[in-house]
Amino acid sequence: METTEQHHTGGLLSSIVTKQKDDLQKLIYAGFGSRFLAYIIDLIVIWSVNTIVTRPLLRLLGLEGAQLWIPMFSAANIMTTVIFFLYFILMTKFFRATLGKMILGLSVESLKGEQLTNSQLIFRECIGRYISMALAGLPYLVVAFTKRHQGIHDLFADTSVIKDKFKHLNETMEKKPETI
Repeated sequence: METTEQHHTGGLLSSIVTKQKDDLQKLIYAGFGSRFLAYIIDLIVIWSVNTIVTRPLLRLLGLEGAQLWIPMFSAANIMTTVIFFLYFILMTKFFRATLGKMILGLSVESLKGEQLTNSQLIFRECIGRYISMALAGLPYLVVAFTKRHQGIHDLFADTSVIKDKFKHLNETMEKKPETI
């Protein structure tokens, strides 16, 4: 009798999850506001690293005014850019989240249901971010309008940012309905 009730309840849950999947995904995936706040926190961290480490190091090495061809290619700008991209790549690779995302309980997930690959990291954190920044950050607004709240950089890499407290629910939803 119990197995029949559990099977019926599981089938009901499965059909509810299937019907409401789009609405649930809007709840599970991190929206524009939380992702924007996490990004601001990350920019503060990067600014702090550049202020505390990079600028004094460049002064110490006498490279404070050094530049290649034009001021845009100054040693300070190059170092700031390198730190910016390394921060996002390394934090996402090793922790699946930057400090801003960690504070807000978010993490980057592969939509393929596996570990993030190096190509996903490069596409998401380098190519996607570069394109978004080159277009004055406007592609980041796509997050507000996609069902999984993906930015252009997420679409390139087949990733999204998920709320950690709903990670198990998302994994359950992604399984075949018979296994729920």
